[in-house]
Amino acid sequence: MDLWVEEYQTKDMVIACRVKRTLHEEKTPFQELAVVDTDQFGRMLLLDNVIQTTIKDEFVYHEMISHVALNTHRSPAKVLVIGGGDGGVVREVVKHQSVEKVVHCEIDGAVIEAARKFLPEISCSLDHPKVEIIVDDGIKHVRDHKNSYDVIIIDSTDPVGPAEGLFSAAFYQDIFASLTDGGIFVAQTESPFFNGDLIKRIHQDVAGIFPLTRLYLANVPTYPGGLWTFTMGSKKYDPLQADHTQMAGLDTKYYSPDIHFSAFVLPPFVQALLK
Repeated sequence: MDLWVEEYQTKDMVIACRVKRTLHEEKTPFQELAVVDTDQFGRMLLLDNVIQTTIKDEFVYHEMISHVALNTHRSPAKVLVIGGGDGGVVREVVKHQSVEKVVHCEIDGAVIEAARKFLPEISCSLDHPKVEIIVDDGIKHVRDHKNSYDVIIIDSTDPVGPAEGLFSAAFYQDIFASLTDGGIFVAQTESPFFNGDLIKRIHQDVAGIFPLTRLYLANVPTYPGGLWTFTMGSKKYDPLQADHTQMAGLDTKYYSPDIHFSAFVLPPFVQALLK
């Protein structure tokens, strides 16, 4: 039998991958969860039939949402990861020697358990001694923890359902209060081809709260359009002034010192979204 998984990335565009076998299906209290093994991208995690991560290209997203902020901050000791139940961001964060504690706050514990079982390459650091896992609402956690974190990373799903509140100005204001004096936050902010209005609104909201706001790019093949944006809000440190020497020695496949700086070189059509 010829089986395919299809994701409607927009109402007019579909990405489809041939499935070798379905490894897991579950309806959690929050969403439909599935893990499938595909010919093109290997094992793949889907939530509500939307691709979240795959074995073949996950490193691009997880490295870029993590190392840019961590290498911009001069000495990140305490890091909060909201979402990202697959554990990929946690895996990257614990590579930094200055990090003393990683709090991983994921609203859906079923995602964590599925990743542990079916995506061990991605979830391999969830049991690291520096990591504390909290199954709870990230919005509530941020609101309840003022002046607590040096870096906050928002590894959210698309801005619908349980993740919708993670894209609001009120949430960014709570993040600002949850960060220490030199704190930095970064969030994935969707595709410049298909989500231009969202990117513009988020950039304006963050710029109205943080002294410094930057947008940067990476190429993630399984995400809509392939070109993906990340928005950073910083109280003090500028990623364009980051120390090259602080970036050395990381075990990465995509991120590098050159990529760190070049990711902020935006094509004119992306620059136009921010005006």
